[in-house]
Amino acid sequence: MLGQAIDRDELARQLANELQVSRFRDYCPNGLQVEGRREIRRIVTGVTACQLLLDEAVRLQADAILVHHGYFWRGEDMRVIGQKYKRLKTLLDHDISLFAYHLPLDSHPSLGNNAQLAERLQLEVEGRFGDDDIAWLGRCRLPGVTQLADLAHLVEQQLGREPTMIGDPHQDVGRIAWCTGAAHSMLGSAVEAGASVFISGEISEPIVHLARESGVAYLACGHHATERYGIQALGAYIQQQFGIEHQFVDIDNPV
Repeated sequence: MLGQAIDRDELARQLANELQVSRFRDYCPNGLQVEGRREIRRIVTGVTACQLLLDEAVRLQADAILVHHGYFWRGEDMRVIGQKYKRLKTLLDHDISLFAYHLPLDSHPSLGNNAQLAERLQLEVEGRFGDDDIAWLGRCRLPGVTQLADLAHLVEQQLGREPTMIGDPHQDVGRIAWCTGAAHSMLGSAVEAGASVFISGEISEPIVHLARESGVAYLACGHHATERYGIQALGAYIQQQFGIEHQFVDIDNPV
């Protein structure tokens, strides 16, 4: 039943358990990053804790914000100045908590970004590879998706964005590897895992050459576009489990 409340720290404990946060060696702290009011009745979710998302959460009178990309990344400037100051001031002035889950949300077997992308592209999971088994491997269940061009068209239909395609459009799809976001550096591991195609969000200059030389096709489908769905699924899970009001806010990002 909607309209219920949950204690801020209890929500953090529940999510840490569900997402197995302690299992991951990540680039940022996972969980409660900025402490706001104790009682949470309304939560806003989004991909990244940018200023536009914070402002919308204030307008919606949210008690907490839940994102995939939060703050305090390894190697970033530790000073609270400029845009970091403005973002933190918005949260603190309005007593809004910020929760962020990075690799744990990518990896979750049903709520995660990889799982949610697989659901939209009808990918049947056969295995995982990479550090913390972060990348997935399988095949497309749709009978009409046999060539790379078919798969690229499916991505465009489901994600609303034309992917950057490296490879022969007529080559057989075969085994597909995927890892959402900025996982282009995992193409080498996908080659070793026996994939014919690798799907991720971003692509870099060296990866184009590796894809061409290895014969493993690459579809760069957008960092934001591939990671819209895990955070929505997590928000829906919180709403169902705890009766907390949830609203997803999509701040468009072409990257």
